[in-house]
Amino acid sequence: MFDAQNTQEETLLDISNIEVIYNHVILVLRGVSLQVPKGGITALLGGNGAGKTTTLKAISNLLHSERGEVTKGSIKYRGEPIAELDPATLVKKGVIQVMEGRHCFEHLTVEENLLTGAFTVKGNAAAQEGLEKVYTYFPRLKERRKSLAGYTSGGEQQMCAIGRALMSQPETILLDEPSMGLAPQLVEEIFEIVKSLNEQEGVSILLAEQNTNVALKYAHYGYILESGRIVMDGPAADLRENPDVKEFYLGMAEGGRKSFRDTRSYRRRKRWLS
Repeated sequence: MFDAQNTQEETLLDISNIEVIYNHVILVLRGVSLQVPKGGITALLGGNGAGKTTTLKAISNLLHSERGEVTKGSIKYRGEPIAELDPATLVKKGVIQVMEGRHCFEHLTVEENLLTGAFTVKGNAAAQEGLEKVYTYFPRLKERRKSLAGYTSGGEQQMCAIGRALMSQPETILLDEPSMGLAPQLVEEIFEIVKSLNEQEGVSILLAEQNTNVALKYAHYGYILESGRIVMDGPAADLRENPDVKEFYLGMAEGGRKSFRDTRSYRRRKRWLS
């Protein structure tokens, strides 16, 4: 069982003081540092535009297509720098990203989509074994395996995207906004599956998520990003009880539920960044 309080846990992914700039001008991340321990679920939390997706893309080396680059700091996986590796090599090392917005191939069937994730796996037998594993965790995909992905629901497409990542036999999955656009019941279902993958397969997960309530329920450790900076971090259980997190991210303050609009944003930035 993973213990968020144990500082001796092996660190898989180590991000140290990185800065990211787009178009040589726009500074998006400022001195971001975080660690993903082996066997843990680490949550990267924050509002829209905080820098969560940019952080994941910096790890996956997907920034160049958007004219972005890491200009300072280091990103290491198992102690080795990975900033110069291409995304395909990174997948072979065991790190894969599930993109925000699912990005399934709509003209392919669900099963064909899953098989595209097996390009690093050698042999048909291994690919079939991977399929069976995916169908064990996502029985709904087995029912829809012959359906075109474009005609499946948003929840099924999200399952397909996670299943496709699982086909590459990853050690670490970077999961970007898995709850986006989904009904609350489906969000719970998908997070329960993610939890099972973590506990039963030992897959480490870095989860970028706006839904702070759900993310902190399933994560072991959390980082809160605001305006490209880490403003708070700690074990998920501690963050859930933190009064600032309760007020600004969980919508609860002393005296009951409170609207985010009732508080000026500069107040919380001043409180955390001063």
